[in-house]
Amino acid sequence: MITLAERINGQFLDVKKAIRERDPSVIHELAKKQTEAGATYLDINVGTAAADQEDAMRWLVESTQEAVKTPIAIDSQKLDVIKAGLEVIKNDVMINSAQGDPEVLDTYMQLAKKHNAALICLTMNKEGIPQNVDTRIEIAAEIAGKAMEHDVDMDKIYIDPILFSIPVDQKQPAYMLEVFNQIKLISDPSPHITVGLSNLAQGTQEKSLICRTFLSMAIAAGMDTALMDVLDIELMDAAICAEMLLNKQIYSDSFLKAARP
Repeated sequence: MITLAERINGQFLDVKKAIRERDPSVIHELAKKQTEAGATYLDINVGTAAADQEDAMRWLVESTQEAVKTPIAIDSQKLDVIKAGLEVIKNDVMINSAQGDPEVLDTYMQLAKKHNAALICLTMNKEGIPQNVDTRIEIAAEIAGKAMEHDVDMDKIYIDPILFSIPVDQKQPAYMLEVFNQIKLISDPSPHITVGLSNLAQGTQEKSLICRTFLSMAIAAGMDTALMDVLDIELMDAAICAEMLLNKQIYSDSFLKAARP
């Protein structure tokens, strides 16, 4: 399971305060804790914490790299903010994220190729987020085609079909599993499949239970990556157990301990 740790995000009050006061100690602590918890990437998102998001992104990336060598996912919907983060990257990097419009994909594929970066692509376009399986798969196929056109290794491509909150639409987690199954068929090798897992449980009281239950179902349907709370031990253990039950991990009585960092 490839995990993107979600916690270095300006939407969280402690991170927002750290960005505004340029206090790296909070960022250092979060980077270390999430790395120790098993994060594959540390997702870095300025959120609404700064008027100058480009400068804030550079500072966040630099502060994180002072503490750990864990690869970073630069997370922004603004291309200039992504580029600002890439200016100061020292280690492996992921770009999170590009929309599925052809011209947008061209720009981001070129950027990913230039920086040898992994790239998350959203199954949305100028018309917005599709409300059906077929359109999401069409956009996913367009993403895979653009990756081949730009000679970007498919192992670098992560498709995010965009997960809504349960209170917004209780039906969509079930058809999301169908989306996952079909994405696996659009190319050989197939791209990675990812979601923002915490989005599913926004506005609910049983956040951890909802997330870890869906995570297990999603792994069985082919999802191999998630932006998630890696500090939630039960959630991380659910991923380990799901992979063991799918024969991706060797079983022993200490399989959890063996798979933890």
